[in-house]
Amino acid sequence: MDRFLQTLMDAIAVGSLYALIALGYTMVYGILKFINFAHSDVFVLGAWLSFVGAGIAGLDPAREASIGPWVFWVLAALWAAAGIAAVYELVLRPALSRRLDRRLPAPRWHLNLSLVAAWGSIAVGVLHLAKGAASAGFGFAAGGIILLLAMMVCGLTGFCIERLTYKPLRRAPRLNVLITAIGVSLLLQNIGQLNWMFGTRPDRMPTLLPEAELFTIGTAVRVRLVDVMVVGTAVVLMVVLDWLVFRTKIGRAMRAVSFSPPNASLMGINVDRVISFTFVLGAMLAAAAGFLFSQKYPGLNQTAASGWVLLGLKAFVAAVIGGIGNIRGAMLGGLLIGLLEFFVAQYLPDGASLRDIFVFGALIVVLLFKPSGVLGKSATEKV
Repeated sequence: MDRFLQTLMDAIAVGSLYALIALGYTMVYGILKFINFAHSDVFVLGAWLSFVGAGIAGLDPAREASIGPWVFWVLAALWAAAGIAAVYELVLRPALSRRLDRRLPAPRWHLNLSLVAAWGSIAVGVLHLAKGAASAGFGFAAGGIILLLAMMVCGLTGFCIERLTYKPLRRAPRLNVLITAIGVSLLLQNIGQLNWMFGTRPDRMPTLLPEAELFTIGTAVRVRLVDVMVVGTAVVLMVVLDWLVFRTKIGRAMRAVSFSPPNASLMGINVDRVISFTFVLGAMLAAAAGFLFSQKYPGLNQTAASGWVLLGLKAFVAAVIGGIGNIRGAMLGGLLIGLLEFFVAQYLPDGASLRDIFVFGALIVVLLFKPSGVLGKSATEKV
């Protein structure tokens, strides 16, 4: 019985992380009907950003880091470009339009620059807040601030990916978008392996949560603080997402765009903003999963390592099994994959080497007998 309960606890913890990653896949597919293969790389980015943030905040005694001056130069350049665009929009464009007796086109990028600059500046401020909390002895609070920082930076990354790579291909054939997604994934992998980023050697995430056992179930089932925090944080994020999608105005807009982007546009919904918001939201959830995963399993590797690739693929499998495009289906699929993986590894002979076979075998079975997934609905297309 103790063995069963310990396996169940580990399965729920990892399954909840699979669910967080799967939500990004399923939200993007639900709106744009394509798979964002760069999503798993954003998950790894969240883990590495947490590692770097912990070093800058002084939470990692073995490695102290600082914010490079290039960060401030980039932010200054963004603010300068946004200021020039604002001057053109508010002063020069109206004057030139009157002089030339025709309306000049408005720049579409000045708001994006302002948003990126503001978001980046807030992220730097949050990092300094984490450093102050760590120096004051509030390491636990600093860990939560670093989680927020990773979510903010990955959200900004998701916004830039959507605006720079996917938005220009909105009306392109789906194969073009798919190839672009693979290209973005490879780009993120190779940028992350540069020496001035994260490098190629493995590292270890510092422990931001105390190594404490809260209580013991039975005789040998240890309930650790890190497991409770992983499951609790993941559940809170999933509940907030469910409320956001099904109980708020932006959630109704997301569901309308998912149903029919042209009809949503006719109803006054800004489709581009909804799509960008979806990418940001999915990237932030992936970053949270990366932070939590690095706390439970502190060993960090780059995306090219087989273990990280499999994590992203298993999260995609969870989204498909639960019903790709279905928010609650992704949550259920993540838990199912976690349970299947851990119980196979625990109870079958040589199960540790067979766990991945069973996960992808479950995907094949679901695609054969219920291609829409457990909670997905079959859609008929009129030709």
